[in-house]
Amino acid sequence: MAALPEEPAEVVAVKPDPDAGTPPQPPAAPPAAPAASPATAAAEGDAAGSGGDATTAKAVAAPGPASSPAALERQTLVAVLQFLRRSNLRESEEILRREARLLGDDLGAVALSPAGPLGAPGGDGDSAGGETLLSRVTAAAPVAIGGSAAAVASSSPGVAAVAALPPVKVGGGVAVEDQPDVSAVLSAYNQQGDPTLYEEYYSGLKHFIECSLDCHRAELSQLFYPLFVHMYLELVYNQHESEAKSFFERFHGDQECYYQDDLRVLSSLTKKEHMKGNETMLDFRTSKFVLRISRDSYQLLKRHLQEKQNNQIWNIVQEHLYIDIFDGMPRSKQQIDAMVGSLAGEAKREANKAKVFFGLLKEPEFDVPLDDEDEEGENEEGKPKKKKPKKDSVGSKSKKQDPNAPPQNRIPLPELKDSDKLDKVMNMKEAARRVRLGPECLPSICFYTFLNAYQGLTAVDITDDSSMIVGGFADSTVRVWSVTPKKLRSVKTAADLSLIDKESDDVLERIMDEKTASELKILYGHSGPVYGTSFSPDRNYLLSCSEDGTVRLWSLQTFTCLVGYKGHNYPVWDTQFSPYGYYFVSGGHDRVARLWATDHYQPLRIFAGHLADVTCTRFHPNSNYIATGSADRTIRLWDVLNGNCVRIFTGHKGPIHSLAFSPNGRFLATGATDGRVLLWDIGHGLMVGELKGHTDTIYALRFSRDGEILASGSMDNTVRLWDAVKAFEDLETDDFTTATGHINLPENSQDLLLGTYMTKSTPVVHLHFTRRNLLLAAGAYSSQ
Repeated sequence: MAALPEEPAEVVAVKPDPDAGTPPQPPAAPPAAPAASPATAAAEGDAAGSGGDATTAKAVAAPGPASSPAALERQTLVAVLQFLRRSNLRESEEILRREARLLGDDLGAVALSPAGPLGAPGGDGDSAGGETLLSRVTAAAPVAIGGSAAAVASSSPGVAAVAALPPVKVGGGVAVEDQPDVSAVLSAYNQQGDPTLYEEYYSGLKHFIECSLDCHRAELSQLFYPLFVHMYLELVYNQHESEAKSFFERFHGDQECYYQDDLRVLSSLTKKEHMKGNETMLDFRTSKFVLRISRDSYQLLKRHLQEKQNNQIWNIVQEHLYIDIFDGMPRSKQQIDAMVGSLAGEAKREANKAKVFFGLLKEPEFDVPLDDEDEEGENEEGKPKKKKPKKDSVGSKSKKQDPNAPPQNRIPLPELKDSDKLDKVMNMKEAARRVRLGPECLPSICFYTFLNAYQGLTAVDITDDSSMIVGGFADSTVRVWSVTPKKLRSVKTAADLSLIDKESDDVLERIMDEKTASELKILYGHSGPVYGTSFSPDRNYLLSCSEDGTVRLWSLQTFTCLVGYKGHNYPVWDTQFSPYGYYFVSGGHDRVARLWATDHYQPLRIFAGHLADVTCTRFHPNSNYIATGSADRTIRLWDVLNGNCVRIFTGHKGPIHSLAFSPNGRFLATGATDGRVLLWDIGHGLMVGELKGHTDTIYALRFSRDGEILASGSMDNTVRLWDAVKAFEDLETDDFTTATGHINLPENSQDLLLGTYMTKSTPVVHLHFTRRNLLLAAGAYSSQ
């Protein structure tokens, strides 16, 4: 089978999405440009990381008197700055202004007033990104421009000093050119305002928002948290520690409860030295916090800041926030609360507009007659069943091609082996006897409790045919049990195999060693806790991932390790096989997910964009997409073909720990530490449901085989069943809701709750529906 093509490095190592805030690599300099200094290259990375979302406005410079050489130099400097502004070269412009400021206060006062929000009228503010009225000093370094660099250097001796800046040396004198320099990132907080007035600035805006109309108050209140963080970090960076402490103590209680964990981290940053290398701080600096606000609310904010000349607030809005403006009625407090809460705010609407092929692939057809014995057997009353007509073909799940399905050959998938076809036939037979679930017919639940699991159960998976269960443990072992009377057998040794007649009909039975058969097999190989396990669809292989940074592939024929995949440098939290086998995905502490093929020791794709650990992964039923959940409180959907991020979902208030696609591929359910289950329409990129009831982290989600029931399992020791049909019917996904990016959620999700089932003291870590819709659950008994 042709594997998914390994693309060139620039495609395989997928470029981080600037919308998500992960800093992209610095762009290559134009051919005509002179070589940039190491300091330039290092800071350029940060400049690119700042997002580049701001809309550039034309500069309006007021020429000074032409009588003195100094005035001529200023005029020339302003002309060059205008050119850089028009060319959208903000990095060069900012470094030039910073160097010019070194010549004296008169040059430093040169301001470029935009025709934008706080300057002359004219900016429509679609991205809230017009240039600053009094531009702040940023860490951007110059991108050399062919032909203009010499002109800049000759126009002013102060500007010529740019080339004489000493290179930034990091780590033994090696200049860092491929990542943002921490000092450069932090220097964006060089202060311009009076530190004693920060509390007054913030309280003034707070008073204005709280006194505004109810319809605008909820939207504008979103500004409180990002402004609070950036103003506090500015005070700390500029060593105004007492003012920073006072500012934090006065206003931290006003922030939403779901930011408390972030505020706890922020409160530990009390000195400038603490900020270097702190991931939370760097995330805030390098990713623009996204706010979705109606045009009316935004215009109200713009007028207020213009009247008050509150440049300190507006500078932060421009440099660190991205305001996604929509036309229409302002959103309610309930609608906003449902969508916010992630590290970087909400997702931009543009991030969810790409076309997604969420339909299912057409199943291959093959002619296999059904067995007579199954049809002629007796039913429970002892009466013979009526004989059903034999089907000509089994395995064609849908004769018609789903209009939303991807092309059959969009990505290369493994061909079906004879054993796979046989398994599909068995699956179809089981499906014919499947219990049709619904509000009036709930599934039975069989719970597997791991007793005396002193090794610490950390992961569970069950095979598709429900014949085996695997547990990953904190003592680095992987344990496989048979849950049927059939024991686990491994292949005989080479010496014993040589004695077998390979021409015999039952050779596959003869090669299995009955002497070593047992209900449990223990697999050794990892050197740290095992956090994720996954069976292959054909039940011949098993994946496990661990704190040791590796993913291991085990044979279930020999119960030995076949391959150790090394790509993650930190713990790997989850791994999962594709529904078609061959491909698998892993996600870990390094903030990226990797796509692998079993016969490649290097990853085929690297999905980068999350701002924190990738905690869970899941393949779409058609295998063309991968969903990842993260500790940054977002869910992303990635295209396997090209590595692009095609959906970003925000709304959870804690790290994501469970994902489940509906059987038809149209919907996604997600669970997190906030105890909420959120439902998403993948095609429209919208949240369409919120299920409340759990009181602790949700570690397990699973749809029934036909999609009527959604089961959720939590650390609160309960399994809850929800009516999925009712949750997804009559969705208001019209043009308006798609354009504004939000939907009216039902007030109460309790009418969707069909049942709650409690264990004595066993957190639920895994759920699985058998082919006949019996629900299997698993967890380790906790005596606490």
